[in-house]
Parts: sequence; C-alpha cells; structure tokens
Amino acid sequence: MSEVTEVIEGNEPGRFDAAFFQRWLSVAASAVDREADRLTELDSAIGDADHGSNLKRGFAAVTDVLEKEPPATPGAVLTTAGRQLISTVGGASGPLYGTLLRRTGKALGDAGTVTRETFADALAAGVAAVAQLGGAQVGDKTMLDALVPAAEALRESFAAARTAAEEGALATVPLRARKGRASYLGERSIGHQDPGATSSALLIAALAEVAG
Repeated sequence: MSEVTEVIEGNEPGRFDAAFFQRWLSVAASAVDREADRLTELDSAIGDADHGSNLKRGFAAVTDVLEKEPPATPGAVLTTAGRQLISTVGGASGPLYGTLLRRTGKALGDAGTVTRETFADALAAGVAAVAQLGGAQVGDKTMLDALVPAAEALRESFAAARTAAEEGALATVPLRARKGRASYLGERSIGHQDPGATSSALLIAALAEVAG
C-alpha cells in the first residue's frame, strides 16, 4: 500500500486518528512482551538486566489505561501513554520513553487527525526532548542511535523509519557507551547491542506494522 493512498480503517487518506495511535502502542506492547527476555539479556551484558521486564510492565500498563478510557486525539493518546510509563517503569526507561511519548503528544496538540509529516515533526521534538533529558547524542550507544534516524526517515515513509531504526540499533554493537549505565564499562561495552536502541527499534517496527 503506497504512502499516497494509505487508508487506516476509515481514516482520511494519509491522515491518522487516535485509534491508529492506540493500535500502535498495543502492537508495541505485544512486541515488547514477546522480546522481553531478549531485551533483558542484552541489558544483562551492559546494564542492570531489567530493561525487558521494566518495559513489559510499562507497556502492559499503557495498554490497560488506553483501553479503559480511550483518548479522543492522537496527542492525548501519546501524552496519556507517556505519563503511564513514567509512573510505572523504574530506572531510566520510564522517564526516557515517557518523555518521548509525552513530548511527541504535546507537539501534536489537539488535532483529531494528523499526517505522517506532522507526526514526523512531532516525533523529532520528542526525540530532542529525550536527548536533552539524557544528555546524549547519536553515537553514544543509546536509544537515540535508533530514534534519531527513525524520526528523520519517517518524513519519507513508515517503512523507511523502521529500516533506519533497525540499522541504528545494529550500529550500536561496535560503539563504546558514553552515557547511561553501560558507560561505566568503558571498552567492555564494545561488542554489545544497546538494549535501549533495540527496544526503540521495536517501537518503530510496530508503528510501521500498524501503518501497513
């Protein structure tokens, strides 16, 4: 299905409503649940060995809250999800993913539907907020290595965003961590894929899946 003619369950062509974003987060929650053990395994090598379990709990809570009281706009879906992650997930993951979704939702405002281009701009704002919160940049072996290229590629297509995120996550393997828990390992962090970049790639892959 082309980006020009895409229609998501009754949306106007090329526009996406609150239900689309709720489906995205539901699919993301399923992906995190499925890959939780792998994320924790990655985190056990260079982190606190809790990334998978923390995100699994957080995204399950997001799914629950969105199903109980579905927000009316894309922005409200994402801000609600972000608040839930911050209140549910411990460690760094909650604040970082929560900030990503809250800031993206805030940038979308109160519009009932949004275009992919508008969403790309909002996601870029969310990613910038994550960078500011964590004091990291691309190349530091963090979730930004997947999110920054994904947000840029989203201006082209959902599929391009997915590819960019997955390639960004893989590219963290030879990097030395410069931020976060992994940075304490110095050279020993080299050779391991960053768990945050990996989970970020899962999030973007879920978005591409829902977009079709």
